[in-house]
Amino acid sequence: MSETKSATLVPRKPKITFFGHFGTENFGNEATLQAIHFNLRLLMPEAEFTCICAFPANASATHGIAAFPINPPVIAAWVPKTRAARLIRKVVIGIPNELYRWWDTFRKLKGTDALIVPGTGLLTDAHDLFNWGPYGLFRWSVLAKMRGCKLFFVSVGAGPLSRRLGRLFATLALGLADFRSYRDVSSLEYMKSIGFGAANDEVYPDLAFSLPPALIPRESQTSERRPVVGLGLMHHAGMYGDITHDDKTYQKYTETLLDLVKWLLDRGYDVRLLIGELRDPVSEFRRLLDERLPGLEPTRIQHASVTSVEALLAQFADTDFVLVTRFHNIIFALLNDKPVVSISFHSKCASLMCDMGLSEYCLRIDRVEIDELIGKVRNVQNNSHQLRALIASRTENFRLSLEEQYQLIVSHWGVQAIQSSEEVSPKIS
Repeated sequence: MSETKSATLVPRKPKITFFGHFGTENFGNEATLQAIHFNLRLLMPEAEFTCICAFPANASATHGIAAFPINPPVIAAWVPKTRAARLIRKVVIGIPNELYRWWDTFRKLKGTDALIVPGTGLLTDAHDLFNWGPYGLFRWSVLAKMRGCKLFFVSVGAGPLSRRLGRLFATLALGLADFRSYRDVSSLEYMKSIGFGAANDEVYPDLAFSLPPALIPRESQTSERRPVVGLGLMHHAGMYGDITHDDKTYQKYTETLLDLVKWLLDRGYDVRLLIGELRDPVSEFRRLLDERLPGLEPTRIQHASVTSVEALLAQFADTDFVLVTRFHNIIFALLNDKPVVSISFHSKCASLMCDMGLSEYCLRIDRVEIDELIGKVRNVQNNSHQLRALIASRTENFRLSLEEQYQLIVSHWGVQAIQSSEEVSPKIS
């Protein structure tokens, strides 16, 4: 009888939970989750996937998986005005809230086999220390290990961690991991520079390079059109990192791009305005263009509403080359084999352009000048064919390298993943 029962037992499906700043207006973050979910589902079709994120309703609707908040709401926010009131709030509301969150996190991780932190620049306190910042990451990492989960940090970005508590929570969370990799050498070196023992950690490309091939649109074959230059904008608040930014830097950045657009239009180019996040200042930039260039034919400046990664990739496909600021906009251009000039606001941009063999097309945002930008445009125009071939080769190598990483992740379950028929390329060195 017992033999019959054991023969009919069905193995429990692996349960994998992603953690990150997903369900937001940032298409780079959404592309990261989309990529890892697609690839792990291919290798482990029997697995159950869930997500812990900043905006779970949006993430669930976008990615088709169950999603839960990083910090469940407990008691309505109350912002006290006096020091005594703030102390009372911490004791009466803050401590019970946090104890509840630790219990709720432990409860939600029941039955979870792995907590995966996929990509994005989550190892930073530039925007937040608590909530979805380093403290939230620390809480989920500690309780994942208490639940017996595997903990993976996969192609993550790091820095800046400017606060002592931020560095402490981030390094403690990383120290609990069963597997760690960074999306670029600069992230690995940054963690070493703040004292984290990352000597044996790996570097693999950004996960967006493994987006489903079906998402990458074919290049538009429209004839009889002017050449189109994609211009990727970024709002001021998104700029952080090792390059100092202030209102003066951002104003000069905007003025330089306005001058560049006028130069491009005068030489027969059309311009397509691109975003990486819904908050990016396309409407304001267009208003400034209308003030500077009254009477401009409306069709010369192109911009379409974008609500998904797929739609944004299609915008890149309909350009000849691009000049962009956001990190993942560089990747979206590369996935479309488009020559790209990066106006870099962070070391991650410079690191990626270096890995792609495109360092000469990377300009610091705080030093960019119109004459230098024009020179890069002319250079790209003269070398477009060679640049496209280089980009296609490097992006394919990145994709194969990420296939290797996915196989490594799956091997932690002792599962025989579906093998790729292609030779796996080495990781980034």
